[in-house]
Amino acid sequence: MGLRTFLAGWPVYRQLTGTDPLGRGAAAQSARSAALTACTETADSVARSVCPYCAVGCGQRVFVTDGRVTQIEGDPDSPISRGRLCPKGSASKSLVTSPLRQTTVRYRRPYATEWEELDLDTALDMIADRILAAREATWEDVDDAGRPLHRTLGISSLGGATLDNEENYLIKKLFTAMGALQIENQARI
Repeated sequence: MGLRTFLAGWPVYRQLTGTDPLGRGAAAQSARSAALTACTETADSVARSVCPYCAVGCGQRVFVTDGRVTQIEGDPDSPISRGRLCPKGSASKSLVTSPLRQTTVRYRRPYATEWEELDLDTALDMIADRILAAREATWEDVDDAGRPLHRTLGISSLGGATLDNEENYLIKKLFTAMGALQIENQARI
């Protein structure tokens, strides 16, 4: 490597002789950094989501390549967060891609000491059976005065902070149709 090649590769020389006297652009860029591309540029698709941590509802853009989440960033189109995320929201990619994340249904039977894995259909059937049993056991057709009630106090719903108004609306319709009265949500979005 000659002296001229060495000098041309030196950032201070490029800064003093080039069009970037403050050294904030091309003068400070190495060959390695010039070859780098953002991991978001190679994504196959981008899905919009909501941060799962608190009730603020910051918008997120989830970048997916080959069916795997490669990056999660703030959504600049979100009127709530305008592309900003707190430290927890910024680290939510590790929540999704962690090898410690549970990806199966885990169930511990009453009085058992060990967890067992269930398939999703079995777990959903168990939930449906329990909802129907609770509804049947606590159903009230009329009150003491004979006035119609058609309700159950044995089922309730508390919506999570990441549910938007449309999802909460559908949940409200479902639980009302089942006769439940205690229906609450944290609709902040």
